Amino acid sequence: MAKTPLLLRAGISPALLDSELARVSQHQYATLIRVIRRAMRDEMWGLMSRPVAPGSFGQCLQHAVRCSTLGEALRSAFAFYHLLIADFTPRLSARDEMARIRFITHRPMDPRLIFGIKAFMLFTFASASWLVARRIPILGIDYPDAKLAETSRVYQAPIRQAQPFMGMSFEAHWLDLPVVQTPVSLREFLRGAPANLIVKYRDNSSMSDRIRRLFRRRLGEELPSLDAVCEALAVTPQTLRRRLREEGRGFQDIKDELRRDIAIELLLQTHLPLLAIANHLGFSEASTFHRAFKGWTGVAPGEYRQAHAEATPA
Repeated sequence: MAKTPLLLRAGISPALLDSELARVSQHQYATLIRVIRRAMRDEMWGLMSRPVAPGSFGQCLQHAVRCSTLGEALRSAFAFYHLLIADFTPRLSARDEMARIRFITHRPMDPRLIFGIKAFMLFTFASASWLVARRIPILGIDYPDAKLAETSRVYQAPIRQAQPFMGMSFEAHWLDLPVVQTPVSLREFLRGAPANLIVKYRDNSSMSDRIRRLFRRRLGEELPSLDAVCEALAVTPQTLRRRLREEGRGFQDIKDELRRDIAIELLLQTHLPLLAIANHLGFSEASTFHRAFKGWTGVAPGEYRQAHAEATPA
């Protein structure tokens, strides 16, 4: 299937694929998922050895909302998908007060399978949090590869790389939480998918998100140093570093990612000149912003804006 028409329908320039660092907005990504799912008639977007029929996710959750506890709902969902997906099997276990979800693969790992399991794991996490109306705190993520930057931000948990399997772990007592959603709330949830699966259950209490909010309030001026952030949040540098390490984050990474995300937002949603965007992000010169943005995304800001303009339907 030709990829260019699908990308253009999601407002994404195919030229951005030339850079491994290029990023798209959450809206573009959610739109692309819907476009691919509709075009391929496959809820796993052609990543598995056989398609997953449209409507499968909704049907799975129809069973899950009738379960009593999160543990029962997860086991029901995994049994449901075991009938649909031949490439991997999600398994839930609980032992020594620790719950683990592991994905047992049935064919050799390749980029398509890895990405498919990553997507399934993210949707599992978001759906589980929605079912109990609480973000499930993840204790650790297991990955076979080292592409971790965005993953650590999503789960706010340490990443164990180069593992022989993929999975996640959390405290077992979360499995006993009651399912609070209903078939009525499910209809509203499905209307917002997949966008709400991507962003709804962020951890706003995490140290990295607190720092991110502090940086956002200071945009347009020099962003505070680590010592200044510690003073503002009333923590010691040692505590801040430890908390960020537990969340799998880095202080400079948070600063760079916020600037990158705000820059993309302003480039795509406004007509502000590059110098105005640079100043808003705390850069004194457009050339400095230009170098930083290209380092973050692999694409110059002017090229990024132009590519998006050409990709967006009139």
